[in-house]
Amino acid sequence: MRSSIALKLLMAVTGLLLVGFLFAHMIGNLKIFVGEESFDHYAHWLRTIGVPLLPETWYLWIQRAVLTLALVAHIAAAVILTRRARKARPVRYAHRTKVQGSYAARTMRWGGVLIALFVIYHILDLTTGTLNPNADPQHPYANVVADFAPARWYVTLFYTLSIVSVGFHLRHGLFSAVRTMGQQTLRGERVARAVALVLSVVLVAGYLSVPFAVLTGLVK
Repeated sequence: MRSSIALKLLMAVTGLLLVGFLFAHMIGNLKIFVGEESFDHYAHWLRTIGVPLLPETWYLWIQRAVLTLALVAHIAAAVILTRRARKARPVRYAHRTKVQGSYAARTMRWGGVLIALFVIYHILDLTTGTLNPNADPQHPYANVVADFAPARWYVTLFYTLSIVSVGFHLRHGLFSAVRTMGQQTLRGERVARAVALVLSVVLVAGYLSVPFAVLTGLVK
């Protein structure tokens, strides 16, 4: 924790782990377009990964524990680095020249808070069913449809804002992770920026396709 470089590496590694999960989760979500039976089968299959080596649902709990540790480590490293940056400049500039930077870079902090709130809501909604109007663990497809029904447009709005925040966060975070891990050339920087942008757009489009398909009646 004393080394800022180590903290940046920790942020990069945990961030990439979380990104990998996000894409895997997105691919699973898209099975809803195949049909109710296929989506429900996929959701039930997740609970049996590792059986009989592991008891049912243990894989999911192990995955949740690892992701939670990664998220906590990611946030902790970000907070420590931010505090160190402030201590390094205890007196603010009387006149601060506007720094040119991406919108994502300037909104990483509040975007991260919104994402954290979204994760909590998402777990209470579609994992535990506490906030879901259907809340039937045997019918995940019906839970999703009930969740994003037109009457619950505010849920779709919150989901949209959160996913867009994830996109901005991902775009800046992926590029920063590549730089932290040693990329320094100008050509490499351009490639890293382009790849980060493409992956962010794909992720946002993939996640938002589900609630808007339910909202417009494409999935019902």
